[in-house]
Amino acid sequence: MEFRTYFDIIRRRWWILAALLLLTLAFTLLTQQPWRPRPTSYVLGMSFSVGVQPQKLDDAYTYDGYYTALSSEYLIDDFSEIVKGSEFAAAVSERLVEQGIQVSPGVIQGSAQTGTVHRILQVTVYGDDPAKLPLIADAVEATLTEDAHIFMPRLLADQGVVYRIHRGGVTAIGPGLRERLDLPLRLALAFIAGVGLIFLLEYLDDRIRTRQQLETLGFRVLGEIPRK
Repeated sequence: MEFRTYFDIIRRRWWILAALLLLTLAFTLLTQQPWRPRPTSYVLGMSFSVGVQPQKLDDAYTYDGYYTALSSEYLIDDFSEIVKGSEFAAAVSERLVEQGIQVSPGVIQGSAQTGTVHRILQVTVYGDDPAKLPLIADAVEATLTEDAHIFMPRLLADQGVVYRIHRGGVTAIGPGLRERLDLPLRLALAFIAGVGLIFLLEYLDDRIRTRQQLETLGFRVLGEIPRK
């Protein structure tokens, strides 16, 4: 099938493609209302190290602390998941309640993100209130450094330690990449869906429109009436 044939198929049912694009555009504009000002979001990042004290055995070789360093690396990966959990969020929320600050565990769990870089635990806290964000970060830090043994008692009860390496300031952030690309992506998906629907309807349509279709069926065309 030539490219011109594809173009003719889309041109015959162009209104389907246009309708899907317009409906997608209208729905996105009504639900997201991009003309309305968005509240400013803020972020605060912290870095932590997690380690265990090496065992001191007089009559045994401890491999020069190799397994101690390896345990620390595994603990950092574990705590990256622990900080995302509901139990940790509940502990942070309880610590804030003691200070007279009401923040639900769900909000804390949704606003904290973690990652690991070169055996360092990265914790990032997001929020809309620049005055409350440092208080939430304080509670997260205190829960990590003071109550880490609660979440992993077997390894951290006696010889484990979590300490902060770095803490940044509160920084305002703009809309994320996902938010900026949301409308173009929706329109692109609507375009693909519209083209697919057009070709589906063309496949199901058994009407004869061109001489090529008749010749394909084995008929000889003696004459053709032009559109104009």
